[in-house]
Order: sequence, then C-alpha cells, then structure tokens
Amino acid sequence: MSNNDVKYRNAGRWNKVAAVTLSFWVLKILATTLGETSGDLLAITLNLGYVAGLAITMVFLIAVLCAQLSASRFHAFLFWAAIVGTTTVGTEISDLMDRTLHLGYTGGSALLISGLLATLALWRWHQGRIRIHPITGRGEELFYWTAILFSNSLGTAFGDFLSDSAGLGYVTGALVTAGVIALVLLLHYATRLNHVLLFWVAFVFTRPFGATFGDFLTKPLAKGGLNFGTGQASAVTLALLVIVVGTTLWYGRRTAATPISNTGNAP
Repeated sequence: MSNNDVKYRNAGRWNKVAAVTLSFWVLKILATTLGETSGDLLAITLNLGYVAGLAITMVFLIAVLCAQLSASRFHAFLFWAAIVGTTTVGTEISDLMDRTLHLGYTGGSALLISGLLATLALWRWHQGRIRIHPITGRGEELFYWTAILFSNSLGTAFGDFLSDSAGLGYVTGALVTAGVIALVLLLHYATRLNHVLLFWVAFVFTRPFGATFGDFLTKPLAKGGLNFGTGQASAVTLALLVIVVGTTLWYGRRTAATPISNTGNAP
C-alpha cells in the first residue's frame, strides 16, 4: 500500500488512477501500440470491418470501465486494461470516421478536438478543477475516462494524418510526435506552465507516437513497415505491457516494505 493510498483512505476516499511517473508513460505508449495493432487485427486482418471491430472493442471497453468504476481503489492491471480498451476503441473510431464515414483524418481530428475541449471545459465547470492524480470521486472519474477516450481517438487520427495524409511515413511521423513529447517534457521542467495542461498535451501526442510505431511494426515493407503482422505485434506488445506492470508493482511493494534507516540526528 502506497503512502498516497493511506492518505486518501484516511480522508475517506481512495485514489482510482495511476500516478504520473516514467513508468506511466512507458505503459501508455505500450498500451497505445497494443490498441493500434489489436484494432487493426480485428478490422483488417480478421476482415471484420470497422463497424464490427468498433462494436467488439466497445463491449470490452464498457466491461473494463464498469469494473474500474465499481472498484473501491486503484488496481494496476484493471486500470491499464481500461487504457488499452480506450486505445483500441480510439483506433476503431478514427478508422470508422476516415474509411467508413469518409470524413478524412482532418475532419475526424477536428471533431475529436472539439469533443476533448468540451469534455475538459465541462469537467472544469462541474468539478471546479481538473486534476490527473488523485482521482477519487465518481463524477471526476467519468470525466477522466471520457477525456482519455477522446485523447486516444484524436491521437490515432493525428498519427494517421502524419503518416498518410501528410506523407511523412511511419518513422518520420513517430519522430515528429517524439519531438513534441520532448518539448512538453522540457516545458514541464523548465517553465511554470500548468502541469495538467501539459499532461493532456502529452497524453494526446503519446497516442500518435504509439500508433505510428504500431503501424511501423505491422505495415508491409513497401509502405515503410516491418511487416510483423497484427497478431504477432499484438502478442509481443501485450507481453511487454504485462511485464512492465508486474515489475512496477513488484518494485513499488518492495520499496514500500523497505525500512528507512535513520542515519542522522533527530531534529
């Protein structure tokens, strides 16, 4: 049990989401890549189409979100399953807008940006604040997951726009989004810009980074990819995700169980 868990338990509340650390962003990118490859596995490789793919992934997302919202406190594997659910649904929503509804990545991105900004505005108006950790109330958590779903869908559309519409290719598109993420990191440490705002910018842009990386793994060699196949890429990414979550939990419990030695004089 972490110090934060104790703090919010004593206040009559439990935190429900992961703290924003380095491992958070590593897991976010892995979850994003898994969402991209598994979404393409359903819609393209298995030839189910984007409507059926969206229906299947939406059922999974609703199931894990119901479990997440019903849980009394943070559970790492459940939380990251919900993140994977939003990334997979985000992939299907973006592809549905572009390839089935023919809105294009630009039109789809505009709609998703509007949805994300509206969610954040309503969150700020209803809750009086927007925060990313801790998340303790049911209403606050609903806004949190709605914003995450819009962010992941937007990131997918933007990543596809860079790779396809802008003609940058998968590697260059990933480098562009990596550059934006690096800039956000610099602003976080070197300026006093609002950290919550920087979080959501980083959250959006880690989605296209993972999406373009997923495309790089799965697309044919002729299109600049490695041609691993969606099934193989999904299995490898899922294994990495489970390993990192498990390692993070193990390290956190080991750190919490390690006594702090008192080598100095008492004040």
